[in-house]
Amino acid sequence: MRALVAAGLAAAFAAQAAGALLPHLPLLLAATVLSLAAEGVLYRWQRGMLALFAKSHADVGVRHVLRDLLLVVGLLRLGAQDRETLYAPLVAGLLVFYGLHCAVQAVSVLVRRTRTLPVVTRNIDASALRLSPAPHVLLRRPGDRLLVFGLPATAGLSVTAAVDAPRYGALGLALSLALALAGLVALLLRLLPGRRPAGEQEVLEWFDAWLAAYRPTVGLYFSGGPSSAYQANMWLEPLARLEERPVIILRERFMVQKIAATDVPIVCLPKVSTLMRLEHSTLQVLIHPSNSGKTSQVLRIPTLKHTFVNHGESDKLSSCNPYAKAYDEVWVAGPAARERYALADVGVEDKDVVEIGRPQLDAVRPYAGPPAGPYTTVLYAPTWEGWDGNPGNTSVIAAGENLVRALLADPAVRLLYKPHPLTGSVDPRAGAADLRIRELIRAANRERSGPRPADDGELARRTAELDRLTAAGFRSGADPVERMLAQSAPEPGRAGAVARATAAWEEAYWASLPEWEHQVVTDARPALYACFDRADLLISDVSSVISDFLASGKPYAVANTSGLSQDAFREAFPTVAAATVLTPDAAGVPRLLEAVRDPAKDELAAARAELKLRLLGPAEPSSQERFGAAVRELCAAARTRRARTAQPPAAELPGQRQAAGAAGPVAAQQPGKAP
Repeated sequence: MRALVAAGLAAAFAAQAAGALLPHLPLLLAATVLSLAAEGVLYRWQRGMLALFAKSHADVGVRHVLRDLLLVVGLLRLGAQDRETLYAPLVAGLLVFYGLHCAVQAVSVLVRRTRTLPVVTRNIDASALRLSPAPHVLLRRPGDRLLVFGLPATAGLSVTAAVDAPRYGALGLALSLALALAGLVALLLRLLPGRRPAGEQEVLEWFDAWLAAYRPTVGLYFSGGPSSAYQANMWLEPLARLEERPVIILRERFMVQKIAATDVPIVCLPKVSTLMRLEHSTLQVLIHPSNSGKTSQVLRIPTLKHTFVNHGESDKLSSCNPYAKAYDEVWVAGPAARERYALADVGVEDKDVVEIGRPQLDAVRPYAGPPAGPYTTVLYAPTWEGWDGNPGNTSVIAAGENLVRALLADPAVRLLYKPHPLTGSVDPRAGAADLRIRELIRAANRERSGPRPADDGELARRTAELDRLTAAGFRSGADPVERMLAQSAPEPGRAGAVARATAAWEEAYWASLPEWEHQVVTDARPALYACFDRADLLISDVSSVISDFLASGKPYAVANTSGLSQDAFREAFPTVAAATVLTPDAAGVPRLLEAVRDPAKDELAAARAELKLRLLGPAEPSSQERFGAAVRELCAAARTRRARTAQPPAAELPGQRQAAGAAGPVAAQQPGKAP
């Protein structure tokens, strides 16, 4: 499709040039229409090609100027020799239009700068900063603006070429000039002192005042790419349930909208100088769910204590990264992670490791016995391929299709396939295998049949309610300033309403699906833990998924695609100790399903209970309680250090020697001086 659009656009310009130079009126007009149609296709369905054209110095501005230039050349070459004088005003008008386009773009840049604030917020009332809706998207995108504003001029010149009547070209140019002039005035009005948002210094003073009024004590610090937001989102609910006053600190502006629904105040501080203002706030502890290049910047603040909580634990090397020694403490789920750091010898001292469990798992439903219905629900949730090319990272490439075929071959199995969102982002083979697995599932569903639940509209109602509570609340063309205005302080009780609406939506979602139908789960809803509650068995890879699934106490299996023997695999990865290990050919799947359906054949139940204790810690006190206690203790340590550093030294530093009294004895001790 991309090649077809590019070829069509190139052919249209070539034909337009031929029509202008020959000259040939039908060819000129047909090529112009074809060129505009290709632009429409490009902007509607192939926006990804715009960057390629820009890199080739053939962006929309160049294309539009060339299109109009060829029309003007055609006008001048068609007919009598005095056409230059007749059409000179049209050429002048076209030049004025392009001049206005440049002026609009220059003012648009100025407006954008006034709306680029040093602090971006969410769930905070920032109305004091004179926030306002963003300018229309056409006034902010030069390519779209030139295409739309220049369309009347192009159409008018085309009609003029067809009927040899300059008035149509003049009319089209007048309309284009009016649009450009109106856009320029609209942008200039936004530069007036009373209509622009607060300046940088005013915003910083407002931020300091908000910190002083809100008095946050614990924060979640996060920096990363667009696909990494899940790492922070999994800690939102535990953070919100703390007794302290929480805040979320972000570094990338786009990440503000990637954070899931929460009532916790969110502030984005892109600049290091703005970040340093936290030093003089009441903030005491920052919780880090991931490492990033910008983590080192916040570690420089001496008044804060920092702890690393990770975004999941597994036996992979990433779960004991040497970067962890940069934090004051490392909070882990259970004794296994403590042992992992000790064995890794990456510089993390045992005294700095605190076991808090996994607060996110407190709501996971425990094992309630073998499958009660006609179907055994199996959750296949492989991880992604990772960065290092290790074939043992993911089972999708070497074993995924075999595992899915073996599961689909059992008529009493209902499969839930939930691939990692990054699958295929590094290794194309993983992405291709993922697509083949999905096709296997679709083919299996076509061969199955059974009753479907009646559509009573419950899921639609629950979806509408949940969307209403969690919707962004602003138009698609909003900029960060408009979003700050729309996402002000939340209504009291919204967090509880979202939790109840989410639970109701999940019940309606599962009830709307036939119990015999396999599912591919890739959307944000339902969440992974909701799939845990529906599954009788998990098949996964060495990842945090199996550690989290242990909270349920249900059977699980791990695919061994590492090339290691089964004994070596179990020894290398302790989280596999209570798992059924599957080979890439999936030969052990039938026996595994028997053990799930018949508890008498489940030989790993005791091992799972023991491993759960090692990986996640004791059930009492709850993980949330241990998490809260760890926060309070680290806050106390931060206050102690702050008080200690604020005290003056115990003794004054020695001053200068006195001229009288001290000079004699000192002089007497110097070598070469007479007593």
